[in-house]
Amino acid sequence: MDNIEIIGFTSQIDSVGGVLDKVDSIKRDGEIIQLLNADSIVSKNHIIHGVNQAILAFERGENLAKDLSVEIVLRCSGQRQISKAFNILGLSEGKMNLCAVLINCHKDYLDELSELFTLDDSVFAPDFDNLVKIYKIDDVELEVMSLEEIIIDRISKLVVDY
Repeated sequence: MDNIEIIGFTSQIDSVGGVLDKVDSIKRDGEIIQLLNADSIVSKNHIIHGVNQAILAFERGENLAKDLSVEIVLRCSGQRQISKAFNILGLSEGKMNLCAVLINCHKDYLDELSELFTLDDSVFAPDFDNLVKIYKIDDVELEVMSLEEIIIDRISKLVVDY
């Protein structure tokens, strides 16, 4: 996979399906634009690690999903079940902080995405208490590792648990 780009946005989503259709209509075959709930992301490193693990899973034939975009959601959420992964990182109607993951894009889609959403990299400032709750992290874990390390470790453990 070439060029992985991660961009933050804010948006008012009236229809999840409508937003996904608009995003799908701007990309070309072989390109991926995956939208994630940025409130469930600890850092860009979190996403880079999850995306790399998803790509490696496909290369090894150990993917949990049939589609790389869905595999990215699974890996970045540290979950094996698609429904749980989308509960953590999926889109919902209303005001949202978004993380756009662009993979293999041979064109700069910033203008097109900025017509749909408001560019805002501040969405990557983690809400510690919210993330601890989302990922069910206990105090014992936090005594030995940082929040980012814990989430990245859980992503890595999906490979071991396979």
